[in-house]
Amino acid sequence: MAVSQVKLRILYIIKILLEKTDEKHTMSASDIDKELRRYGMSIDRKTVYNDIETLKAFGMDILQARGANSGYYIGRRDFELPELKLLVDAVQASKFISRRKSEELIGKLEGLVGEHDARKLQRNVFIYNRPKTGNETVYYNVDQIHTAIMENRQIQYQYAEWTMQKELKPRKKGAVYTVSPWSLTWDDANYYLIAYDEDADCIKHYRVDKMQQACVIRKERIGKERFQDFDLVEFSKKTFSMYGGHDEEVTLQCDQDIIGVILDRFGTDVMIVPAEDKQFRVRILAAVSPQFFGWVTGIGSKLCIAGPECVRREYKEYLKDILEKY
Repeated sequence: MAVSQVKLRILYIIKILLEKTDEKHTMSASDIDKELRRYGMSIDRKTVYNDIETLKAFGMDILQARGANSGYYIGRRDFELPELKLLVDAVQASKFISRRKSEELIGKLEGLVGEHDARKLQRNVFIYNRPKTGNETVYYNVDQIHTAIMENRQIQYQYAEWTMQKELKPRKKGAVYTVSPWSLTWDDANYYLIAYDEDADCIKHYRVDKMQQACVIRKERIGKERFQDFDLVEFSKKTFSMYGGHDEEVTLQCDQDIIGVILDRFGTDVMIVPAEDKQFRVRILAAVSPQFFGWVTGIGSKLCIAGPECVRREYKEYLKDILEKY
């Protein structure tokens, strides 16, 4: 079937205007003609005017600037630049999205604006003190969980944990977990599955990026009655910790059996230095605050703040204030 040159020409004009114009970067009919020549086409200005009027009648928001910067440009788009900046920041901040996938997603978001605004989305593409998962299967896991919820099915998977070699290995010698998924939530830049565990007869949460070999099974979900009055917001407040405070480089001395806790919180790029008595040291950038000290206290004697001295003193005062109430 022969390709209609008229239809093809209009499609190329759409492509040119979307990619190359905005309020500050306009194109005249001559400019558009020059771009069309790159695609093996050439038309007069009158035809350009007619094609643009056709596109405007179709509903494209093509505006015409007058004066020194005269020419045509795309006005309203599906996404405004500030909206895309928010989405880019969300991708950057998400620990459950791998570095490679982050690059792919940001590249696709850049395609939703003109090339000039796309450069503005390329600022600080990664927040380097924020860890990113290396688990590329997280997107498959999310898809499996959504499928299970929609089809009212249970899921099975293996659940992984960190080793001293900074590797994710299946827990409980590769035991298979079977749960009824009811919700997904995002907290502290991590994705969590909220599910009912029949064996434990309770609601549990699991990090999606630590799930391996996830699959939907034929067995129907159970535990619906547990979620009748379930408040996800309150559950998150009780389950997930939030941090805030002044940033400090803090050295922690830890028992080896809490290596997973450290790598989960601060990422696998931290330097682990082996120490005596089956311990290790790690230097991290921490938001020093009552919440941070609460996290340290919750781990107990398996972790201590080795430095700097000012943070050690601050922590002692934190503990002193608590003890004075008892």
